Amino acid sequence: MIAIVDYNMGNLASVKNAFAKLGEDVTIVSDPEKFKLYDKLILPGVGAYGDAMEHLKERSMDEALKEYAKSGNYMFGICLGMQLLFDSSEEFGPNEGLGLIKGKVIEFDQSKFSHPLKVPHMGWNRMFTKGHKLFNGLDESHYLYFVHSFHVVCENESDSIGVTEYGYEFTSAIARENILGIQPHPEKSHNNGLKILENFIQL
Repeated sequence: MIAIVDYNMGNLASVKNAFAKLGEDVTIVSDPEKFKLYDKLILPGVGAYGDAMEHLKERSMDEALKEYAKSGNYMFGICLGMQLLFDSSEEFGPNEGLGLIKGKVIEFDQSKFSHPLKVPHMGWNRMFTKGHKLFNGLDESHYLYFVHSFHVVCENESDSIGVTEYGYEFTSAIARENILGIQPHPEKSHNNGLKILENFIQL
């Protein structure tokens, strides 16, 4: 059983619909007491980091997510949801995160770009992945859909399982034991995104 965490900061319907295309009926859950009833949790997210953490704290979801992480069951962060898994973010910050992955979230450093690029990073771009079950059946390089102005920096390089080039190379997918995350939106990434979600179902 898979649940999508509803904390008023994500496009839940599009994520749910993507799973429906795969024949998987996922539940949208807003009661943190019910997290433990599910085998897998999805933490989506669109918007500002600080607002997202406030929404989680107001609903006591931050502590419930930390407890869930200890259970060994899979948790999958998408876009802002992945960024929330980290220690902190400098977006309108600093803001404290969930601290499930060591590292921080920073704004794209345009001074490092070899040529001018627009921020936010928006549109289709390639992710280069390391061997992980989340990417079974996909080429080592595949296109996914991105929309973001901030990116994660892992303290432990081994937590990075996917990178993308936009002005410079940044981490776009992470995994530490049962904690997973990707920066792009699989629900907007057509067949490649559906394949990632299918692989998550099968973990």
